[in-house]
Amino acid sequence: MTDHTVIPAGAYPDYPAIMTPEQLQGMREKARTDPDAFWLEQAQRVHWFRKPTQGFSGSFEKDVSISWFADGELNASVCCIDRHLTEKRDQVALISQREAEGRSESLTYHDLHERVCRLANALTYLGVKKGCRVAICLPMVSEAIVSMLACTRIGAIHAVLFGGFSAEGLAERLVDSGAVAVITGNMAWRGDKAVPYKDTLDEALKKAGDNSSVQFMLVVRTSDEAVPMLPGRDYDYHDFVDHFEADFVPVAMRAEDPMFMLYTSGSTGKPKAVVHATGGYMVWAAYTMGMVYTHRPNDVLWCTADVAWITGHTSVVYGPLANGGTTMISDSLPTFPYPGRWFDLIDAYKVTMLFTAPTAVRAMMAEGEVVAQKRDLSSLRLLGVAGEPISPDAWLWYHDVVGKKRCPVADTWWQTETAGVVLGPIPGVQALKPGSATMPLPGVEMVILNSAGKAEMGAADGALCIARSWPGQCRTLWKDHERFRQAYFSMAPGLYFTGDGARRDEDGYYWITGRMDDVINIAGHRLGTAEVEDILGEDHRIVECAAVGVPHSVKGQALVVFAIPNRAAVTSVDEKDVTRLIVNLIGRYAAPEAVYLVPDLPRTRSGKIVRRLLRKIASGETETLGDLSALSDPSIISTLCERVRSQMLLENKCRVHKNSEKNDIFSGVRDVS
Repeated sequence: MTDHTVIPAGAYPDYPAIMTPEQLQGMREKARTDPDAFWLEQAQRVHWFRKPTQGFSGSFEKDVSISWFADGELNASVCCIDRHLTEKRDQVALISQREAEGRSESLTYHDLHERVCRLANALTYLGVKKGCRVAICLPMVSEAIVSMLACTRIGAIHAVLFGGFSAEGLAERLVDSGAVAVITGNMAWRGDKAVPYKDTLDEALKKAGDNSSVQFMLVVRTSDEAVPMLPGRDYDYHDFVDHFEADFVPVAMRAEDPMFMLYTSGSTGKPKAVVHATGGYMVWAAYTMGMVYTHRPNDVLWCTADVAWITGHTSVVYGPLANGGTTMISDSLPTFPYPGRWFDLIDAYKVTMLFTAPTAVRAMMAEGEVVAQKRDLSSLRLLGVAGEPISPDAWLWYHDVVGKKRCPVADTWWQTETAGVVLGPIPGVQALKPGSATMPLPGVEMVILNSAGKAEMGAADGALCIARSWPGQCRTLWKDHERFRQAYFSMAPGLYFTGDGARRDEDGYYWITGRMDDVINIAGHRLGTAEVEDILGEDHRIVECAAVGVPHSVKGQALVVFAIPNRAAVTSVDEKDVTRLIVNLIGRYAAPEAVYLVPDLPRTRSGKIVRRLLRKIASGETETLGDLSALSDPSIISTLCERVRSQMLLENKCRVHKNSEKNDIFSGVRDVS
């Protein structure tokens, strides 16, 4: 697979383009030459109580200040619901498929409006008002979306928390946010594993003690099991909320009023809460989803992300609903309770647009092509991925097997901090290159800096930065603006540093090479771990892998690879095979210090591999792994630690019998002949 693999824009006759290439270029030019006029025009994608006349104000310099549409007023729930009630009152807005309970429900825009208003009235009755923080910790059920929208309706700032956090992790976030209320469920099922939401939150509030501002908790009964309730604090969600009036006058919000905060994992230290403003975020959600995932009549978008992550905010809730579409949620897994479960849901609900993580694509790949071929999947017209770079091999499998070569693949790159897509294709308008996130959307000015901090033109690789603000840019970190400035604006003054490395080819297409802290230096050779992962990802004997750098006394750093072998492959793969692939395709300097074949990798529930944990495990720093509760399966850590420990013991025994060992830059490299 090379950069020269190109699929023409016109290869998808069933996917009509929303504009011509010339019109797209016109948008880019207008955004470049008159950005305020361009963004004020795009701001009309959402409903305003008072339309803005101001575009951007602020600076990336010194203290950093960011403001968009400052004189405008709006309400996010109105943008997502009320504006559609005249023409789309009876259109389905939300499909909720509850795998664990074996049922589903479909809410029209009218139904959604009533539920949101009832909860807004209930929260107001309990004392929640504009500016208050509300923590939402729910599985993927209708009440999660209703809760988010109800908060925005009254002007409360929601903080959606991942249900897999430990009690300690939840306590820290509840205290930090100053949440006055919690909306949760009694429990959830992740495959065949029970997740005790309510019990964990009870423990979290005990740990927070007097530092907590939480005054009450609404509990959605997601099972028939008895739920211990604390009198005066806990309320049964539906018993309490359903009696309130189904109408609520939305609170007018200034464009720069905070809409929500969202905690990012961070590599180390205290979790940081990214703050997004109402006006800029809603414009960005509507714009990016409208450009990349355009809703047409009868479309059903299923983004498989949890609402605890930014992808769930923008691609499940605010983007689709702002554009008047139908969004679907499910608590299902792609391979549980049987291979091809997601494919059956696609056929059952006539899903037209599937948006998931590369991890899920690789999980489907591991099931084999036959599983997909047994399903119809004819309703699909667009596929999408985000969350981490996808290898060309996985991209093509997704395109050819799931999309049956009929559906373009929108490979997008974005972050919690960007709110929505910044790199991605306009399907049907731009040619696609498997593995590339294509180009910046109009209005986004990307810059690649070399090792000297100089902006490169044309084909280049280096640090990925953004040269000027965009409406969806986060405004600050909650209660820590200095950390915000240091994290994103100190590396390259005057630019927003994404933290990622990228390569831009001769056609202007971008290829994400991974986090800059995932670029390792082996005896003077710089090696992007994403490059290693791409090479291994093309071998069908390997389901998935992660490459990390560890300290080395001679070479400075050394490469370590964790790989999941494909048990269904015709031929097996061993550690020497992995090393041989890397050496043959990159060079001998890149030979890994160690290769570990493992059953799985540590990952967040959204599917991102937590490479910092792999670095620590590979380095033997297992006493400082930190809080593991954000992982989808914390038990994998002990498995990996034991695998590394046992292999190290075996290799140490082998070294005792060696007469000598070369003390050069190839020290420790295995025989790959």
